[in-house]
Amino acid sequence: MADSPVAAPTKRSFPRVEFTDSEAGALEFPSSKSRTYNYFKPAKLRATVYEDVTVDVQPDPDRYLTQGWIYGFGDGPGGYPHDWTAAKSSNWHQFLDPNEEWEQTIFRNNAAVVRQINLCLENAKRANAYDHWNAPWSKFVAQNLGAWMHAENGLALHVFTSIQRSCPSNMINNAVAVNAAHKMRFAQELALFNLDLSESHLEFDGSAHKEAWQNGSEWQPTRKVVEELTATGDWCELLFATNVVFEQLVGQLFRSELMMQVSARNGDYITPTIVGAGENDYNRDSSYTRVLFQLLVQDEKFGASNKELFGTWMTKWVPRCLDAANAMQPIWSQPADKVRTYAESFQSAKEKFTQMLEEIGLDAPKELNQ
Repeated sequence: MADSPVAAPTKRSFPRVEFTDSEAGALEFPSSKSRTYNYFKPAKLRATVYEDVTVDVQPDPDRYLTQGWIYGFGDGPGGYPHDWTAAKSSNWHQFLDPNEEWEQTIFRNNAAVVRQINLCLENAKRANAYDHWNAPWSKFVAQNLGAWMHAENGLALHVFTSIQRSCPSNMINNAVAVNAAHKMRFAQELALFNLDLSESHLEFDGSAHKEAWQNGSEWQPTRKVVEELTATGDWCELLFATNVVFEQLVGQLFRSELMMQVSARNGDYITPTIVGAGENDYNRDSSYTRVLFQLLVQDEKFGASNKELFGTWMTKWVPRCLDAANAMQPIWSQPADKVRTYAESFQSAKEKFTQMLEEIGLDAPKELNQ
């Protein structure tokens, strides 16, 4: 039987591939090979990585967004309205975070702090460091350091997290978001410390902080101020009232002027490490706060009105924070070994507050000395 003929393969045709350049992309110009941005003026001769990834990331119709806001909210305002604060600026984008915080630094810096604290807690358990605590100090930490955890958590979730979307530039929002991360991490560290102490051989009431925060007379004015802060709508007022007033007159008073001073004298070398991390956080956060409000006070067009506005904010918040600070006075007498008096600690806190106001360019309020 003869073989049947094999059909010739069908030829297929494909369009010819041609690689073409768009006219603009094919042009050569002086910065064709550059890997840096040049649409903004850097603070120094060359832009930093922080500036490259942060400046003008957030849109603004006053800068490049010539068609106006391309999205908005249901009630009308678009994007990041400037009227979400009573404070005014000729150029909100002028602010640059002195800490130069961006995505990489957030994880790197916080991871370093977490490793340090974890090592401290592990070494403390291994060395049975809590066995040397006296009963009054154990009760003091359970009630008061635990109560402060609630203040830090409230500021993290309901102050800084809530306003980091409201600021008119990405540079401010970034700094505030990092501030929120600092507060949240510190509150969690205090909670984990409380759990470690509860699981140790120490006679420690891990739930005492709830009663202290909810009903303790020493803590109710502080709790009231924190709750009033969370109800404030103006993002700039909220930032000023928290980082300039509350943190100076209440936060540093408790953390730096009490916990950091008396812990070691009562046989506790772990608490200063944890609280010291929170103090370092505030030191960084106060740096960007100081620069931001300096710019607003020195603004050529709105500086005078801003200064007057900040004065009204201090009239509102300084008396409340002073009440909170004075209500905590009995706490200073609770440790068995007392290093300094409340009057000494409070005077130091007021001096730091006055110094920060001077650096910003503001006068100390008369309420401070009443």
